Amino acid sequence: MNYPETIQYLYNRLPVFHQIGAKAYKPGLENSIKMMSQLGNPQNSYKTIHIAGTNGKGSVSHFLSAILQSAGYKVGLYTSPHLVDFRERIRVNGQKISEQYVVDFVKENETFFNKIQPSFFEATMAMAFQYFADSKVDISLIEVGLGGRLDSTNIINPILSVITNIGFDHTEFLGDSLDKIAAEKAGIIKPKTPVVIGETTSETKPVFIEKAIQESAPIIFSEEKHQVDFFRYDDKIMNVEDSTLGMLKIGLSGDYQLKNVSTVLTCFDELNSLGLKISQENVKVGLLKVVEMTGLQGRWQEIQKNPRVILDTGHNVEGAKLVAFQLRKQRYNRLHIIFGMVNDKDVTGVLSLLPQEAVYYFTAAQAKRALTPKELQEKARKYNLEGKTFPSVDEAVKNALDTANKDDLIFIGGSNFIVGEALAFFDKR
Repeated sequence: MNYPETIQYLYNRLPVFHQIGAKAYKPGLENSIKMMSQLGNPQNSYKTIHIAGTNGKGSVSHFLSAILQSAGYKVGLYTSPHLVDFRERIRVNGQKISEQYVVDFVKENETFFNKIQPSFFEATMAMAFQYFADSKVDISLIEVGLGGRLDSTNIINPILSVITNIGFDHTEFLGDSLDKIAAEKAGIIKPKTPVVIGETTSETKPVFIEKAIQESAPIIFSEEKHQVDFFRYDDKIMNVEDSTLGMLKIGLSGDYQLKNVSTVLTCFDELNSLGLKISQENVKVGLLKVVEMTGLQGRWQEIQKNPRVILDTGHNVEGAKLVAFQLRKQRYNRLHIIFGMVNDKDVTGVLSLLPQEAVYYFTAAQAKRALTPKELQEKARKYNLEGKTFPSVDEAVKNALDTANKDDLIFIGGSNFIVGEALAFFDKR
């Protein structure tokens, strides 16, 4: 098989959650344990940091990778989902895994895959862990796929666990209350292993404390360690002030990154106490150059001016709140929103938060879980959101670009799929 054929094999033969949803979800660690045993447990050959949370875990993972890279460490980064290219999920020092490695890994393990029928995520995780071992990384950042306790990544023994925040997402798997969801995320807390908590509520904080006590794990709340406040924007660079480190330049826009930066700074403190050598200068470089050093995309990302075009991957109620807040702070003549969602999210909850004055372009990505543009339009009308439907993201983007004036703002979001296809569209221009 060549690379495209290999990717098709992974999609067609293995259940893919981001395409078909619940049918692909395989809670539990049995397959992960089998695969890692088959490979000789490569995940034990390097240090790991485990990162969970409803929102923010991707940004935190990439910030930490950039900081560690700046400090001279060879860093593996495993995240999901990808936006344009499958290889985005697996990186070493910001460089995507090679196509040939993907082909060779699947070829070598195809018989075993056919035997135990792992999910797409489980197989991809195994590939990442083996690749990091073969690349001889010093440390890897492992982002949880879904939840924590039963997520296939929960076979690692990290030096540090991180939980960014808790919100309502994947409630059919994780529970219908914040404390239930927190209990699932808290499942990554390991015996005597420090855990950094990014944000808490009155419902979630006791859950984290109880689990940490059970595991004799030191627990650190970033809200108590680093107060990060917005200062100003210089072009696309966000300037913030930290209560400990003073002024910092952040290479990701969006006020919602303030909480993520606070979490990252707390992790920096803990990693130094664990014996890693990371200077304040390393932190400053990593925070500023996170995009260049890791390839992160889709976080309040401005990809065009005149008219401005901004993409963001926020796709649940908590993410929509942050997006809506950020949109209110923008200056524009008219707001155009290209929007699509998948059917297992809180669609009405998200729509209720969006600005009514915008012109909407309802569309659907090429995913089986996608709501049809017509369905989305009908649901949106209940919240006085008006606009036309478009059968593809490309057509929606083309229409918005043709319609918008140079002083308008075009926002693209609602799901990772929408953002990924929009990025692909702009890459082809």
